Amino acid sequence: MKKIVSLLTMIVAVLTAGVVFAEDHEAAKEVATAATSGGFNSVALSAGLLMAVAAAFGTLSQSRAASTALEGMARNPQAAAKVQIALVISLALIESLVIFSFAISFLLVGKV
Repeated sequence: MKKIVSLLTMIVAVLTAGVVFAEDHEAAKEVATAATSGGFNSVALSAGLLMAVAAAFGTLSQSRAASTALEGMARNPQAAAKVQIALVISLALIESLVIFSFAISFLLVGKV
């Protein structure tokens, strides 16, 4: 039953993606001119918020991963090498998400 629900959800998502991402070019131009005409710049605010949230949750997840790995190493010192390799890989992946959000925020600010 779960497979059928998942399949139907994916089909609906694929069929409605064109409608969801359809864009009126005139409305997009009006929004772009309003954002750059000296009014409130919501793109810069969203880029700053993106960086703040990404840095906060990236730091939180890295600290939790390190804490759990160190706890596992303390409980089982023989598995320390395997845990350390997994920890370094996971920390690199977590940090890459923060770097991606940093790049996205620069791209957003560059559009203004």
